[in-house]
Amino acid sequence: MVALDNMYDGVQFGKFDNGKDLTKAISKYVKCSLDDVLFLCIGTDRSTGDSYAPLIGTMLKEKGYRNVIGTIDDPCHAKNLDEKIKEIPEEKTVIAIDAALGKFKNIGKISFNKGKLSPGAGVGKELTKVGDYSIYGTVNVGGYMEFQVLQNTRLSLVMKMAKETTLAITKAFPLIKEESRYTYNMKNKHAFKLKRLSV
Repeated sequence: MVALDNMYDGVQFGKFDNGKDLTKAISKYVKCSLDDVLFLCIGTDRSTGDSYAPLIGTMLKEKGYRNVIGTIDDPCHAKNLDEKIKEIPEEKTVIAIDAALGKFKNIGKISFNKGKLSPGAGVGKELTKVGDYSIYGTVNVGGYMEFQVLQNTRLSLVMKMAKETTLAITKAFPLIKEESRYTYNMKNKHAFKLKRLSV
């Protein structure tokens, strides 16, 4: 529900212009496997600027990721945030993702931090802070008529940022497809049979 790009708990690892650098930062600082992480994508499709995270959630789901909460069809927003948080298993490392408003020079940049995200801060709302790590994309300027600014944010910018962030996540946490796993297991099985026959 839109954060502020200067409000976060913990440590800021950086603001990135591209998915490649974001991938490096995620891989460096998040020390857990894909099975242990959950992506909480906060926002709504009712506002162009606020659709950044739900677009990411949708793209991840379409690629086969199951550990995702918040999509275009099933968004995680201000009214159901607390309910969605209850769905998260305690053992999961949560990466919270949201759009943000901030300085003009930061528009288009993607921030990655350690610590909880403050959803709603960009539009003056106090919502439950969430996340062991946070990713937010600065989609527009803050400080004046925030709701109108979000409604008039360019979809092309939001889509570009969502694609870059999704690419970074998939590179940092590659999905092992069932076909690849099956092929790998069959190769090992075949090699094991050959080894037994040669003994």
